[in-house]
Amino acid sequence: MARECEKNGAFYSAIKRSPHGKQTVTTVDFVAELAKRNWHLSLREANQWIENNICTFRDISTQEGEERTFALFNPN
Repeated sequence: MARECEKNGAFYSAIKRSPHGKQTVTTVDFVAELAKRNWHLSLREANQWIENNICTFRDISTQEGEERTFALFNPN
């Protein structure tokens, strides 16, 4: 049975780090990590979850649609 706390772990497992230190996560990668943990969300539901629960990442998508990209945001 899937547990709510597994969503955070799936999100952080989906993060990709560039050689320059930039950290990004795509909705597609997040949904794939969720599926490994027995969570089945649509891209839209995953985007809503990220927007509501992860305050340190901002949307940097360059195209319209549900396949979005989020990047680590440091306001300091």
